Amino acid sequence: MTTLQLNAEFFTLMGQVADDEVIMQKIVNYLKTLVKKKKDPTEMTEEEFFAKIEKSEKQFEEGKFTTLQPGENVLDMLKRCGYV
Repeated sequence: MTTLQLNAEFFTLMGQVADDEVIMQKIVNYLKTLVKKKKDPTEMTEEEFFAKIEKSEKQFEEGKFTTLQPGENVLDMLKRCGYV
């Protein structure tokens, strides 16, 4: 089933229970638990954050860094370095 089909089914079913406050509250509570379970891939602990900063500072001191070329934007640089 595609995302579009799932959206259509979801909203069809929501329309059938939209006037029932008890069911709607259960749905909202369940959705909140699902959203909490979905981990943000960019989220990190304070320790992980500062470890990345330290690693980056060390790489900079070692001359391991990339700069923008004249007329280049950030996306161009990321592509040139193989990140995109």
